[in-house]
Amino acid sequence: MNPVKVGVIGCGVISGIYFQNLTQFHAVEVISCADLNPAATQAVVDKYPSIKAVTTEQLLADPSIEIVLNLTQPQFHFEVMKAGIAAGKHVYGEKPLSVSFDDSQEMLRLANEAGVRVGCGPDTFLGAGIQTCRELIDSGAIGEPIGASAFFTTPGHERWHPAPEFYYKVGGGPMLDMGPYYLTALVNLMGPAKSVSGAARITYPQRTITSEPKSGTKIDVEIPTHVTGTVDFENGAVATVMTSFDVWGAKLPFIEIYGSEGSLSVPNPNNFGDPVQILTRESGEWADVPYSRPFSENSRGLGVADMASSIASDEPHRASGAMASHVLEILHAFGRSSDSGTRIELTTTCERPEPLPVDSLTFGK
Repeated sequence: MNPVKVGVIGCGVISGIYFQNLTQFHAVEVISCADLNPAATQAVVDKYPSIKAVTTEQLLADPSIEIVLNLTQPQFHFEVMKAGIAAGKHVYGEKPLSVSFDDSQEMLRLANEAGVRVGCGPDTFLGAGIQTCRELIDSGAIGEPIGASAFFTTPGHERWHPAPEFYYKVGGGPMLDMGPYYLTALVNLMGPAKSVSGAARITYPQRTITSEPKSGTKIDVEIPTHVTGTVDFENGAVATVMTSFDVWGAKLPFIEIYGSEGSLSVPNPNNFGDPVQILTRESGEWADVPYSRPFSENSRGLGVADMASSIASDEPHRASGAMASHVLEILHAFGRSSDSGTRIELTTTCERPEPLPVDSLTFGK
């Protein structure tokens, strides 16, 4: 297949690993980039001379570009993706699909009317670690999944991030920031969810930045920073989920899946690799499991490459907009449940994505 041409909007910190990988994936060719900061696009061109620095308007008007990759900050996701769809392009964005769940649904509607695809990160669920776990579950290695746990804890991003204010404003918070990794992994492993019950709180109404260059700056906290609850999945499994910016230390797993015949220790869903372990009824003890799938290194952009390959073969892509919107509804449902004191019945569902084939290296590096 000829590589699908990609234009990138947003050349901030996260774009570095995307450019590194997308310039090596066989299925795609990055031909241009745009950013409001000219220095950011110039840095890309200096490192990758084959990529042109253009304006957003020029990128959207380029008829050769098939996929617009949106790496802007979350508050701009909807408008950039909407503009790409209006230009007749397939669009793929970083997580979350949008800040608002309603906007994510509108985006999918517009894309369907325009006959283009929507894709969204995280694509870490396509990595060697979680794909190996997917194979174990599908093969019946732990029997029928009956439950799961997923935990993300940190004392807060103001200790290390150079500009952490966003994480404590509307659109930020631990659930929208890190929840997409955990819930996308769970949906990939067990299928879509049907309802959510949650509780949330703001522990510290004000935070003080201790990282440079804004050390000493005060942040007023606008959103819950400790969010916890349960998710009921359509397959009958029940997951306990917690994301927090308020925990100084914990001894918790990233993700565990509990089955009728054993348990599965799933790697950090923010990574592509990390160890996989299994405990079965017969063994009674944890054992390491070798990877059965490729991409154990940081392969961000893999979802874009899979989308490009799927466009060429006219098959569904795995990091789909429908799954991202379903995950976004789950994330918001924790807060809605906490505010209302009721369990939230979800209005969306999605197809459980097909496993990434072992021979997917044909469109890899």
